[in-house]
Amino acid sequence: MQMTENTATLPALGWLGATLVTYTAALWLNRRAGGHPLLHPLVLTTATVLMLIAVVQTELKQYQQYTALIHWLLGPATVALALPMYAQWQKVRELGWRLVVAVAVAGTLAPVLAWGCLYLTNAPLALQLTMLAKSITTPLAMETSRMIGGIPALAAVFVITTGIVGAIAGPFTFRLLHLTHPQAQGIALGSVTHAIGTARAISLGEAQAAMASLGLCVNGIMTALVLPVVIRAL
Repeated sequence: MQMTENTATLPALGWLGATLVTYTAALWLNRRAGGHPLLHPLVLTTATVLMLIAVVQTELKQYQQYTALIHWLLGPATVALALPMYAQWQKVRELGWRLVVAVAVAGTLAPVLAWGCLYLTNAPLALQLTMLAKSITTPLAMETSRMIGGIPALAAVFVITTGIVGAIAGPFTFRLLHLTHPQAQGIALGSVTHAIGTARAISLGEAQAAMASLGLCVNGIMTALVLPVVIRAL
């Protein structure tokens, strides 16, 4: 029995270590590249781990079991979202209803447009519901997707894809629309492209970073609370 437990523990430790080392290397590479969104650590880590899984011929379900600790840490990560919210609480009070309206519009328009595209193409209902949680950070998106009948694992894919596309297209869109107000830029990036967009906002300036953190937290909380209620009502 002891030998069986040790045998099961070894691959779990190996995959945990491989994932963490890969992510650390991806962080280093991203910094060397000046934070280029195409070389985002999540993209590099995911691609590398998938290649390792294919080479070693490990089933994806086994990998998920071996790295269950990382999935569990999504819970504390969700709670930690309260920290940037608290740090910017004075700014929230100053902006008041204007902040709430801006975040609500951004957090509603982006997923509804994406959902509309799937609806028009007769995509499966679970896929449509999953898309509605694409603009909030991964821990909240996975849990919200589960609550409304979506696919949590796929929600994480949608979230990461949304963040990367937003981080790339965001600054270009600002230039195209001549949007120079730093607070508006930050709210847009944080509300629509969550943590990855917030990371991009940091490179634009301190004001953008602060407002992106607010947009990330406020939209995540609003979506997680409101979306399940709306879906049940429908």
